[in-house]
Amino acid sequence: MYQQMKDIDQTSNNPWAVFLIFLRLGLTSFGGPVAHLSYFRDEFVLRRRWLSERSYADLVALCQFLPGPASSQVGMALGLSRCGYIGAAVAWAGFTLPSAIMLMLFAFGISSESTVISAGALHGLKVVAVAVVAQAVWGMARNLCQDVSRITIMAASACLMLTQPSAWGQVGVIGVAALAGRLLFKPKSDVTHESFSASISHRAGLFWLTAFVVILLGLPFLTTLVPDQTLMMTDGFYRAGALVFGGGHVVLPLLQTLVVPTGWVSNESFLAGYGAAQAVPGPLFTFAAFLGASMDTGLPNWLNGLICLFAVFAPSFLLVAGALPFWDSLRRNIGMQAALAGINAAVVGLLLAALYQPVWTSAIHAPQDFAFALVAFIALLFWNAPPWVVVIISGGVGHLIC
Repeated sequence: MYQQMKDIDQTSNNPWAVFLIFLRLGLTSFGGPVAHLSYFRDEFVLRRRWLSERSYADLVALCQFLPGPASSQVGMALGLSRCGYIGAAVAWAGFTLPSAIMLMLFAFGISSESTVISAGALHGLKVVAVAVVAQAVWGMARNLCQDVSRITIMAASACLMLTQPSAWGQVGVIGVAALAGRLLFKPKSDVTHESFSASISHRAGLFWLTAFVVILLGLPFLTTLVPDQTLMMTDGFYRAGALVFGGGHVVLPLLQTLVVPTGWVSNESFLAGYGAAQAVPGPLFTFAAFLGASMDTGLPNWLNGLICLFAVFAPSFLLVAGALPFWDSLRRNIGMQAALAGINAAVVGLLLAALYQPVWTSAIHAPQDFAFALVAFIALLFWNAPPWVVVIISGGVGHLIC
């Protein structure tokens, strides 16, 4: 099936092929947002060559600037580049729906926390995430940090994020790196730059950005006029997706303050769902589907889950579709290229910091964990094993030995 999907991908920009590719990633991408970016790099930069290392780093940098889940936004942008808006939709659906469905089933009581995944398998998946992120850091550093200045920016960014970890600190590090790149680097004026506009016009980009702002400001106004729980629920989840920097782990406490004090979801159910969300692949923002499916609004629970899921991800699509047309133009500017050289080095530093905290610290607790991660790293980097195969084997090994 994998070879069939690859053959379809190589012959056409087929939405069905894009969906299948992202579906496989959605079923096997454990380890959180940093690991997801590593899986994407292996799949779309190294294996399928949809874009260059530099363009991928540029795209990651853009999504790090935007609020919302960076890995999901990168996936939407990649889908846009292949099949337009349909590509963005199927890429999001393939990557997101597996974990969303699992979490809604958990909310319905069809599953239980103990059967979502065993503790040993979960530990094996955390360990393999170390190898996946380490492979991405290694490869990106070799391509994007080739001189002393870039290595220094990378190291400084990693140190700052480790000593001052915060979502706004991440944005600040990228901003400072952009300034440093602007001052230090002088790109050649004839450097060709791979386009990543995804065929979205500036007018369309302005439309999507305007829609983002109108919905953000309009939903609270509507809730004062129509005090309906479904409308208030949509407003709360949209705001959570629109205003949070730093990804899934940051949005979880915001969602807790939204649903627990209001009585929409009990604290016990919230914590049980949080545990299940750590044990499924895909983006952590799919936790919204669990919360929606746990609410009683008079609508079917599955419909509540879908409403919350769409509401929390809608800002990501609007921002990506709105920013990409302008981003492509900026990337062609000589001054912006210099800034991007600094930003790309900083992105490697952010990944390096994340490799230690939380990826390494949550997984490597004993010498055998390090040995496990080392074998997985060698399998990925030198044996050229597909990441999804390494992930599945690691989960199985963890289940057997833990």
